[in-house]
Amino acid sequence: MRTLPLFGVVLLTAGLSARERAAVPALPPAVTVAAVDGAAQSEWRSLFDGRTLTGWRGYQMFRPPVGWSAEGGVLTKTSPTEDLISEGVYGDFELELEWKLGGGGNAGIFYRGTEEYEHVYWSAPEFQLLDDASAPDAKDRLTAAGAAYGLYPAPAGVVRPAGQWNTARIVCRGGHVEHWMNGQKVVTYELWSPDWEAKVKASKFGEWPNYGRARVGHIAFQGDHDGDLAFRNIRIRDLR
Repeated sequence: MRTLPLFGVVLLTAGLSARERAAVPALPPAVTVAAVDGAAQSEWRSLFDGRTLTGWRGYQMFRPPVGWSAEGGVLTKTSPTEDLISEGVYGDFELELEWKLGGGGNAGIFYRGTEEYEHVYWSAPEFQLLDDASAPDAKDRLTAAGAAYGLYPAPAGVVRPAGQWNTARIVCRGGHVEHWMNGQKVVTYELWSPDWEAKVKASKFGEWPNYGRARVGHIAFQGDHDGDLAFRNIRIRDLR
């Protein structure tokens, strides 16, 4: 075991806006961490208390948007609304949660998002959430469940049917990113690599020069599509 000094958190906030720096969650003077796979990881921290939207707000807003609710340990929305983002920002992290969609559902989990653009997906990579059985986006594995939306495909047959809970795990360490779904690694890629640069340039994301460039940013849940969407057991831990 070793301790992580507080200055590590300060370094992570470099380059953020004043509002985003203020959103970084306060940490105690030292956080106990353990070395794992050549890096260190802190204890898990819950991002959802199961009863309120404390710790979350709307994109470019100071309060949660209408349409998102919390009850009985589940975070839900049932109709199109604004995206929901974490008040805190995260650099190298491991995020785990459970998610569920209604029939034909389409949503996403964004990570390392900033608020410099009109929409969070103009800056943040996305873990696609989809009902592969009936949603149109499932016709292309680049936009199917588990994919790094529009850039890296995920295999078929891993996501569960609409109305059932799935697990998602996102690992970001430097430029290395992994998407896991229902215990299976479905995507791995390297941000800022030649391969990634070429894929971004060839996609719609090439229009926004800072897409995927932030090393620290918000977690966000997409809210602007039709259909039921639910999350539970949302937790994160820092990786160093």
